[in-house]
Amino acid sequence: MFSQAEENYLKALVQLIHFRDHGNEVGTNELALYLNVKPATANDMLKKLREKSLVSYVKYGKISLTAEGQKAGMDVVRKHRLWETFLVEKLDFTWDEVHEVAEQLEHIKSKKLVNGLDDYLQNPKFDPHGDAIPDREGRILIPYQRLLSEVMIGKSGKVVSVKDNSNSFLQYADKIGVRIGGMIEVAGRESYDGQTTLRVENKDHTVSDKFCMNIHVVCPTCKLGKDCSKNDCSF
Repeated sequence: MFSQAEENYLKALVQLIHFRDHGNEVGTNELALYLNVKPATANDMLKKLREKSLVSYVKYGKISLTAEGQKAGMDVVRKHRLWETFLVEKLDFTWDEVHEVAEQLEHIKSKKLVNGLDDYLQNPKFDPHGDAIPDREGRILIPYQRLLSEVMIGKSGKVVSVKDNSNSFLQYADKIGVRIGGMIEVAGRESYDGQTTLRVENKDHTVSDKFCMNIHVVCPTCKLGKDCSKNDCSF
């Protein structure tokens, strides 16, 4: 059993290392910034996690997860994303309402409850934000996807996930009709600052480059998971 604080650190390390393309390790300062704590505070917790053989690191240096630490962190991520899925699918929460509630529910210890929840939801692979849900062994399926900011003018993409889960971002995405599974066409883009015109449900919206860098899309004509950039697809 791990404390809630330990689980929060393990989940953060999984997020930074396995979902943000940082290779197999991350820096102490970056972890502290992600958790909004002082590096000294992060270092104290990392010593505890190292004593439990959950991480490998040197003081204020790079951190990597052991196999046990990765599995524990993935378990927390799995619970969080399953609860988000349950709240949206079964209790009619919107995708901008679920994060804080799932932050509380992710620390439930009962494996029977979590596995039952997974089965009840028919073992979903992705949560309401399009994030991959680890399976019972901590394995994840992350399909090939690209940022909307990288899509060529005149091309369309199918929204599969969002990087920003903040209320303000999700509410704005809702406002202009952007949702998981929906289609977006890049109708125009300014070379100066990346300001982009998106066509969503036959309506044009001007958005910032920052907005486009928080949307992941896949080619609508290729199978999910296929790397279109290595083929003849112009996406």
